[in-house]
Amino acid sequence: MCTRFYYDNSIKELGEYYEKASTSPIGIKFATVLSKPLISHGEVRPTDLVPVLAPNKNGLPDIFAMKWGFTIELPKSSNLGNSGSLIVNARIESAAEKVSFKESWNKRRCIIPCAWYYEWKHIKNSSTGKVETKEKYLIQPKESEITYLAGLYRIENGYPVFVVLTTEPSRELSEIHDRMPVLMPKSQIDNWIHPESNPLELLPYMIKDTVMEALI
Repeated sequence: MCTRFYYDNSIKELGEYYEKASTSPIGIKFATVLSKPLISHGEVRPTDLVPVLAPNKNGLPDIFAMKWGFTIELPKSSNLGNSGSLIVNARIESAAEKVSFKESWNKRRCIIPCAWYYEWKHIKNSSTGKVETKEKYLIQPKESEITYLAGLYRIENGYPVFVVLTTEPSRELSEIHDRMPVLMPKSQIDNWIHPESNPLELLPYMIKDTVMEALI
């Protein structure tokens, strides 16, 4: 987790985020230079473009178009040649120490709003010992139509990109997967993205009370 989530601009708040991000200078640049428009409605995958809440130049909350995934350069000895490796998640347990995430953890935090995220149930095959993916679930905080995923961002080649932070799952979610995204309440969005905030002080606000529905 997390490798899929769902954006729905028919939800008023998400629709407003979409309109602002798609008409922003960086949103227009993504669309015209890279031919990459924002996802307005539907399943979001790594490398897709979505509205993200992050601080502007004055440190105030704003909406930006961002692409999902940090590109990590691979060593020359890699059998993948000169290509980079896409990283879409970062663990909160190690984000403050890892070179790829340390600076973003300290100063560049963001919130990725969506309707819900997806997870696949992981089951170990008793015969082979291999982990297999089974049912697909929709998950979101209880009594909320919007899910706020906590993330980190940075600039790559002049474009903003983000990763989703993950943590240990709640007891209920641990039945389908060993990780879950960091879900923040709306009341803590401004604090989370403020460059001068201490993220460790905000982690106790994480939401673990969720609802999930299996897709047939």
